[in-house]
Amino acid sequence: MASTALIPKSAPFSASEIDALNSIMGGSNGEQLAWLAGFFAGLSAAANESQPAPLAPPRTRSPLTILFGSESGNAEGLAYAAKKAASKQGFDARVVDMADTELSSIADAKRLLIYAATWGEGDPPQRAADFYAALMNDSAPRLDGLKYAVLGLGDSAYVNFCETGRRIDARLEELGGTRVADRIDLDLDFSAKASTWTASSLEALRPADSASGARVVHVDFQQQLDDASSHAPTFTPEAPLEAEITGLVNLNGTGSTRETWHVELATDAGGYVYKPGDAIGVIPENDPELVAAVIASTGVGADPAFIQYLTRSADVTTLSRPLIEKYAALSGRTDLAPLTSDADAFQRFAADRQLIDLFNEYPAKLDEQALKGLLRPLPPRLYSVASSQIAHEGETHLLVGAVRWHSRNRSRNGVASTFLADRRKIGDTLKLYVKPNRHFRLPADASRPIIMIGAGTGIAPYRAFVAERQTQGGVGKSWLFFGERNFTHDFLYQLEWQDFIKSGALTRMDLAFSRDQPEKVYVQHRLWQRREEIRDWLADGAHLYVCGDEKGMARDVDETLVRILAEPEHNNTDAGKAALKVLAKAGRYQRDVY
Repeated sequence: MASTALIPKSAPFSASEIDALNSIMGGSNGEQLAWLAGFFAGLSAAANESQPAPLAPPRTRSPLTILFGSESGNAEGLAYAAKKAASKQGFDARVVDMADTELSSIADAKRLLIYAATWGEGDPPQRAADFYAALMNDSAPRLDGLKYAVLGLGDSAYVNFCETGRRIDARLEELGGTRVADRIDLDLDFSAKASTWTASSLEALRPADSASGARVVHVDFQQQLDDASSHAPTFTPEAPLEAEITGLVNLNGTGSTRETWHVELATDAGGYVYKPGDAIGVIPENDPELVAAVIASTGVGADPAFIQYLTRSADVTTLSRPLIEKYAALSGRTDLAPLTSDADAFQRFAADRQLIDLFNEYPAKLDEQALKGLLRPLPPRLYSVASSQIAHEGETHLLVGAVRWHSRNRSRNGVASTFLADRRKIGDTLKLYVKPNRHFRLPADASRPIIMIGAGTGIAPYRAFVAERQTQGGVGKSWLFFGERNFTHDFLYQLEWQDFIKSGALTRMDLAFSRDQPEKVYVQHRLWQRREEIRDWLADGAHLYVCGDEKGMARDVDETLVRILAEPEHNNTDAGKAALKVLAKAGRYQRDVY
């Protein structure tokens, strides 16, 4: 049979392969061609059966922005915990600090989870002030289409409890956002309630079409090393380290009006890690005499287990408006109405009183259950760590000012400070944990100059800074401004600072002892006297640090720094504020204030 070209030149074969196929098939008879057709059909079917079914397209991860405004780090910690939970539920979650973002950057967000702390008397956290102001401004963009939920953190001892969270929640609604979960306002015992609220809010934010889908495990390859979610702490307020007290010394002289205790603790425990700038949470106990007074004034029985509860677990000092409202309902005392309905009346009453005064001035008999329901948990106290873990291996040092005052014919004591000063001794133990503060850190570059400003116990973190740099061999210049009342009695760590100067670990030191001369001299006055040198150091890349009382020293220092930076700009205050803000945004102006 003559060869016939059956395979067209357009077939997906090379010319030589087409010629070979035609030479075979062109000379084949009908039976042979039928057999080849069946054979190739079978091969095709077998190949199709062996192929896996096409994969379903991956489910799109829903974007979620988690925004926080934090002062002590609590809101920040909750935000990163929420990110972990959200990632497990299939969200593409990102955490954003109000201090590091502009309002415009979240205007296009579709889903927003917010953790907002309140600072002082109803203000936003200092680092979040600019974002907050932009949100409240009349020029804020519309947020139509945004779904959101807000968690507020605060301290019920303040009248404007969780005010920042409340205002943010209301403002988002005004701008067109849709609230998908009710706002929750949490006191110092926030942990468990925050976890429950986060879980329910994430469920409410999840798109309807993904509610029944499989959960996705999310791996964030861009997580920063200092990400607050990078690892769970070994020791927490609920599970603290019990550390032995190895040193307890009052650093003030006998003629001082101050009482400042240097506390050394043995903390050589696995998983216990801190950095200079971090805070140490101390779990205190109440004064047994105050506990006895509370028991007597309320008429509850002296059950040993309940006494222990009041001593170790309940806040028996803080007088708050919500507490008075509860007490009025429990006691039926209608004469408490002015204090519950008028914020100013409450402030006047609470200004120099504690819980015991309420019980004494508005007596009512309570049982154990009623009293327990009235009191919030005893909160930990935070102290800036005064040691470096590499310079003081296996140890943690604290600097604690004992708080004592007298009002309404009663002596008053700070809960944690006098627990240490009066009822702890060397060999006893203290429960504690680390509270990281990544916003108060030494520069990563150890050659950068640092300027440290503090008064009283605000000197604590700088002892850690200088010791850390000295141990690491850091070559950056360092300058300390320190203020207290009297040189003779109140120069905290005097010999150590003098040794640091001699060794070169501390480059300069300026002191302000307010009561050693007729006119009062404070650290802000020393700053102004050295303003030209300060500007020179800043021009060389110096980092500024402030630690201490916000209402006093820290606020005055802030104003002085603005003046220093404004002077070269024809004393333009706005220019000084802008320059200080630039330093803060760059991480070169850091504050640890209380």
